[in-house]
Amino acid sequence: MTAARSRRKHHDPDLEIFHLLRAVAVEYGLRQAAFAAEHGMHVTEVRALIRLLDAERAGVDATAGFLGAGLGLNSAGTTAVIDRLERLGLVSRVRDVHDRRRVLLKVEDRAKDLGWSYFGPLIDKTVAVLPGFDERETAAVRLFLQTALDALTSQQT
Repeated sequence: MTAARSRRKHHDPDLEIFHLLRAVAVEYGLRQAAFAAEHGMHVTEVRALIRLLDAERAGVDATAGFLGAGLGLNSAGTTAVIDRLERLGLVSRVRDVHDRRRVLLKVEDRAKDLGWSYFGPLIDKTVAVLPGFDERETAAVRLFLQTALDALTSQQT
């Protein structure tokens, strides 16, 4: 890329939206780290809880393999994260009722309560703006965020 093209792109108004998204991601990451520190966790454990909560909301059975793949961890690293979350009383291992050989991960209510007490005000404040959007604006926001997520996940190796 030429220096002129690089400068032009640097001042591109569309990039301002990307930079704003990046700033949101950085700030959210800082909040995750603060939450982790306040509750004796590592930020990877917070990410694990988020992955497990997302799976629960989507109706997906969460196993250690699912969690490890979602976090980019090997088996030993995944086990360490699950063990730590279990010791903290935030996650439990439960046998799958349909296949007793399979162990599922369940986020405990204590974890949900801790997360909501910390992140709830942020969530409330953020979603409070959405009722002011019409259907097209909401669809545009959803499309932009989904496209950004798809771009990020397609970069994973």
